[in-house]
Formats: sequence, structure tokens, C-alpha cells
Amino acid sequence: MRPPPHILVVNGIKVRRPVFLLGAPHSGADLLARALKRSPGFHVTMGRSCVAHVVYAFARRPSITKGTGAARVLRDAMAESWQVWPGACGECADACREAGGVTGKGPCVSTGTVTRFGDASSDLIYSASVLLQAFPDARFVQLIRDGRDVAADMLADPACLAWFKPVMLSEDTEFPNPFLGVKRDEHRDQWKGMATAGKCALRWRSAVRLSAQLRRDLPDDQLLTLRYEDLVLKPTDAVAALSSFLETRVSKVALYGRRTPRVGSWRARLRGDDLQMIEKVAREELTRLGYSN
Repeated sequence: MRPPPHILVVNGIKVRRPVFLLGAPHSGADLLARALKRSPGFHVTMGRSCVAHVVYAFARRPSITKGTGAARVLRDAMAESWQVWPGACGECADACREAGGVTGKGPCVSTGTVTRFGDASSDLIYSASVLLQAFPDARFVQLIRDGRDVAADMLADPACLAWFKPVMLSEDTEFPNPFLGVKRDEHRDQWKGMATAGKCALRWRSAVRLSAQLRRDLPDDQLLTLRYEDLVLKPTDAVAALSSFLETRVSKVALYGRRTPRVGSWRARLRGDDLQMIEKVAREELTRLGYSN
């Protein structure tokens, strides 16, 4: 007999249909998180350390996710992240505080108004299967963006670049390693000697392949795929699709009046060698997703 589903209660509120935002780095999850954080009833967190530690442990050592306790560990991390208490926002990342319009230590929400929970921490996509085990009724929204624009932003982001140091592939690194986009152990030295632009392309390629797998595995009522380009150029349509999918009103006000990376900015930002490397590594996925021009 199948065991009854675990019911998580946070601050006296039952966690039902939590929302998780997924995508490669700099694919726009932060923009959607901003919209959800400012929508009635939502409590959305981003980058809390309790979640980040678990997510990166799973990302670097995929075998951990196969254990029976992985779902419990991630569920507990989310529960801690969603706790609402007077100093809660003081432990949040700057991006989360800014997205929520928080100027003090918080909290950014009142427990009396919260009806839905969500998380938009970086690299959640590598824990998607565990999130589904932990929250079988979860809703997933994944963002797809031109890999060349993603790589251009990653090359300007010290936090992303830190993952590309050769030491990141230690002797106990597991393969295949979706987080770094490395398939086999024999590719270790090749990765270490690869230009940083190529490593950015590998991470994007790996993330969009995981997105494609989710599209095949999850039913339409649990997964929505949005393009960054539509989010920026057609925010009203994108938010309407999101509102329909989540069956709730999502604020689009937070998407206006912000400086966001322009669509196609890679044309002015990527040098010839970097662009050539990115397009070589990710050509198949760029073409499949319609980003070949």
C-alpha cells in the first residue's frame, strides 16, 4: 500500500501546491520570483543558506538524491527557509530582500496572509526530481533563455565564475555531473583546460537538457515553460499564462520599471572566440530551441 503523502505545516499553514522556479543561471527565475513575491498570498524565498547547502550538495553528488532520505532533507530545508519570524529577512540573500522590497530585517510577509509557498533559489533545477518526491503536488515553472545571453551574463558574474575553477572537479567528483555539464570522468582534463565561455555553455546546455526531460516526465498541470524573451518583451502575456497555470492572480507590476538584461545583448558583449566556443558547445540545443540566428 502506498504511504499517505507527507503534509508539511509551516507557521501553522499547510504547504499545498508550492511553486518552484527552475532554469539555468541568469535565465530569469529572479524576475518571476519578484512577481510572485509581490502577489497576494505568496511567500517566495530565494537563496536561503539552508536550501543552498542542500541544493549544491545534490548538484555536485547526484547519487545523494537516490537515497530515501533526500526528499526529507530537502523538505526540511524548505520548511526552515519558509519560516516567518521577526529577523527572518536578515538571513536572506540581497536579491531576495530587494525583490521583496525589504529594507529592514523583516519579515517580508505576515503569516495571516500567506496561502502559497515557493522558492526560486539558484540551481534548483538539479534537485527537481527530489522536489517532486518531497512535494508531489508541487508546481514547477521553468525559464528558457538564449544560451548566448546566459553565457554573457555568467561571464560577468563572479558567483558563477567561482564554480569554473579547476579545483571544482576534485577526485571524488561523480560522473555524469549535470551541474557542470561534464558527462564522463575522461572529460575531466578537457573541462579543466576549457575556456570559461565553454564552461558557461556546458552549464546552460545541461540545464536545458534537464528542462526537456522535465517536459517529458511531468503533466501539463504541474509544469509551465516560459521563455525569458517573452517575459521581457511580452510581460502581460507571460504573466497571464503564469496566473492561469497557478490558478491565482500574479502581479505584473514588479516586471516593469526595472533594468533587465536586453534580449540579444550577447551580440555586443561576446568576443569572437567566446562566441565561437559557446556556439560550438551548445549548437544542438540553440538550434532546437530556435536560438540559432
